[in-house]
Amino acid sequence: MADGPTGVAEPTASPPEARGHSRWRELPVLIGAAVLLAIAIKLLVVQAFSIPSASMAPTLLEGDRILVCRVCVRFDDVDRGDVIVFEGPDDATPVRGPVGGILHWLGETLGVASPPHDDFVKRVAGLPGDTVEIDRTGALFVNGRPVEESYLNRPVPRQDFPPTTVPDGMLFVLGDNRGNSGDSRCDPPACTGLVPVERVIGVAFLRVWPPARIGVVR
Repeated sequence: MADGPTGVAEPTASPPEARGHSRWRELPVLIGAAVLLAIAIKLLVVQAFSIPSASMAPTLLEGDRILVCRVCVRFDDVDRGDVIVFEGPDDATPVRGPVGGILHWLGETLGVASPPHDDFVKRVAGLPGDTVEIDRTGALFVNGRPVEESYLNRPVPRQDFPPTTVPDGMLFVLGDNRGNSGDSRCDPPACTGLVPVERVIGVAFLRVWPPARIGVVR
């Protein structure tokens, strides 16, 4: 280093080769930080999901992608009317190898790959202790009171469901496309049946794809 006019040693610029090597050394750290951030977001905050069927039409259509608030389940109760994503029965996880497993996990985090088990999306109709009933006209009643369901796919099938009290730790869920939804009105494997609260992944709050359907999930 050479002395400048003030007599203080001035640093010389690093050669381009040294700067290039420095960037390559930082790359693994940046990748690791990005992976850790993705894990934290997925496990604690927000996760993306792809809608696989028409059971929630017209609210959610097949191929829509939604964002689900995971932290809402941890710090707040699920409410009637919430659209939730919940885990189905575990299946055998396919063997993909280390690299394939990482790539699939990243795709699942972004909502473009399927999880190793089935996940379902439905609307909460009944909470633990609620009595749920559907009359002969297809109208929903909770605790003897009619529920206004402006989100339903019309016409609603005229199929009744007898008064049923939701057990502790369970949720009664229904699809908005009431005539094409395997939900809490029947038992697995044909339907989802009642949903254990601990299987709830999160509450859907935003459609992010396709662009023409971006909006709040209600």
